[in-house]
Amino acid sequence: MKPSFHVRPFNGPFDDPGLYIRVLREGGALMFDLGFTTSLSPGDILKTTGIFVSHTHMDHFIGFDNILRTSLKKERPLRLYGPAGFTDCVEGKLKSYTWNLIKEYPLIIEVDEVVNESVRKAVFKAENSFAREEQGTTPFCGILLKESLYTVRAVSLDHQIPCLAFSLEEDYHINIDKAILNTRGLTVGPWIRQLKTAIRENKEDSVFTIEGRTYSYPEIRGVASITRGQKLSYVVDAVGSEENIRKIAGLAKGADVLYIETYFLDEDKDRARDRFHLTAREAGRIAREAGVRRLEPIHFSPRYTDDSLRLIQEAKEEFRK
Repeated sequence: MKPSFHVRPFNGPFDDPGLYIRVLREGGALMFDLGFTTSLSPGDILKTTGIFVSHTHMDHFIGFDNILRTSLKKERPLRLYGPAGFTDCVEGKLKSYTWNLIKEYPLIIEVDEVVNESVRKAVFKAENSFAREEQGTTPFCGILLKESLYTVRAVSLDHQIPCLAFSLEEDYHINIDKAILNTRGLTVGPWIRQLKTAIRENKEDSVFTIEGRTYSYPEIRGVASITRGQKLSYVVDAVGSEENIRKIAGLAKGADVLYIETYFLDEDKDRARDRFHLTAREAGRIAREAGVRRLEPIHFSPRYTDDSLRLIQEAKEEFRK
């Protein structure tokens, strides 16, 4: 099965955290967190439609300015998601610049802020010099974004302040059986994307033209099968309380990959409590209890710059118990 998401951290484990996620089926991209983003190309940034920010400590949000600078002439809205107080932080960033010459720029920034069981919405438009416009409130049931190909879920964790953890889930995966294509003499072409759209939207009256011949949906449906979709989860900056552990394990349950901070060694767990971070052992326990397929330790404390392998080893040993 070809993956639907191609994921890469855009910084190293001792640098500001962030994931860049290409959504291959639609050609777009998402980001989890906004540490330094200078390793991303303008093309990477312009493909991005949604950015999910865990919290606005500097190492998770300093990259916003680079995103903004690159996106000023972007036609498609840029959607940002974050925890309580996030809209104020975005507004503060925008107010730090002078916008008298951008009335004709197309950029619209849409901001969703999770506050307990609600999502507060606001919009900032270049044509209005990025003045804040409130857009009301909607209920929050754990889902931040629902698209035809995927869903983004979030839970709020305790980092002394609210900090969001995220999960990206493909609803299901549509596989094309090349053996059946060959048997039936069908060639690959644009009709495959049309078929996948018809399956997702239940358009059983669809017709497809392949090399000049027309096929009905029932005639062609058999070349595709549906399997479990891809899932990845992202967790940073949370104290290792039982409540946080329960929330994270629930969010990441069954994930193909869990990207999770392993900030301190277990021998430094008192320091971890003081700084409201997870230990490597706690990260491994969470991955094990969530039943994830692969654990990817990220976001290491600088105190282990010369000893990073111990963090990884401790997390993975706990994961494999």
